[in-house]
Amino acid sequence: MKSKISIWTGFILIAVSLFAGMEIRQLVSKDVVDDQANKFREDLSLTEKYYVQDVDSKKLTEAAVEGLLDKLDPHSVYIAPRALEQVTEEFKGEFEGVGIRFTIRNDSIFVVEPIGGGPSARLGIQANDRIVRINDSSSIGYKDDQVRARLRGPKGTKVKVGIYRPGEKELLDYEIVRDKIALTSVDVSLMMNDGVGYLSVNRFSDKTNVEVAQALVQLKQLGMKRLILDLRANPGGLLDQAFEMADLFLDGGTEKTPHKIVYTKARRQEFDQVFYAKTGQPFEKLPLIILLSNYSASASEIVAGAIQDWDRGLIIGETSFGKGLVQRQFSLKDGSALRLTISRYYTPSGRLIQ
Repeated sequence: MKSKISIWTGFILIAVSLFAGMEIRQLVSKDVVDDQANKFREDLSLTEKYYVQDVDSKKLTEAAVEGLLDKLDPHSVYIAPRALEQVTEEFKGEFEGVGIRFTIRNDSIFVVEPIGGGPSARLGIQANDRIVRINDSSSIGYKDDQVRARLRGPKGTKVKVGIYRPGEKELLDYEIVRDKIALTSVDVSLMMNDGVGYLSVNRFSDKTNVEVAQALVQLKQLGMKRLILDLRANPGGLLDQAFEMADLFLDGGTEKTPHKIVYTKARRQEFDQVFYAKTGQPFEKLPLIILLSNYSASASEIVAGAIQDWDRGLIIGETSFGKGLVQRQFSLKDGSALRLTISRYYTPSGRLIQ
């Protein structure tokens, strides 16, 4: 009887010790964070009170957050409210506006390309056109967020632009009716020859896997017996879209050896994940070649890594970028967001490519 009591007592003591240890660690961690937050608050207050000229506390705080994340890794970033809308649109795969990709050089807005099927493309706006006027006001010196604020807007609304085009003597005036613009993931889907299908994918957004599956069905109807999947310069995107794309080409394996697509390891166990393939897709035996370049990253490398590790297809091209980190986006109260690296991902054979 005494031995039973001592065993149970031991268990209780161990449990209490573990719980107490966890509580102490949490308290210590909270104290450290509170101390550092108070230090920053004091520094900001002194700067605002005594600096030689007026300061913008919001900008200083954003710069401090960016500096904090800069000490972590290149993929942990702060997203200001003004940039969050654009980031969200890229993952959603659609936005409402005039339908151009642009860049700013020497204080001028240059059209990189009109998005196919969009209102600008339909009007004949061309790559390398320079937008010098928006709604009768000069647009010289505009920043990115100013351009988006003026060109994007609800479907059906109108905006006027004045364009300088090399070779034209006078400015070209266009009135553009804004529309819903689809940012498609599939650039090209076509049959080459001898039953070879070609599919180029430029991103991994919300609808990527749906677009790819639809394109594969269409190519199969056209006689596809082999596939070239082009992921060159694809920077990646959503993790779930990567394993769903890989699952199109991998069967589930056996009960003893299930086909793992990718798995993640984190400091916090709740972020550990394992993704397995499922049997049942019509393309699991389709001969496959994947093209990669130095700029193929993240989700592209998950797909290629799974295909390579299970010897399911051939990888051709250049050594890929090497991004093996997973980010989660946390929304902040002021409309900004924190995209923080929470785990590392590994290919089925256990390779970390970071």
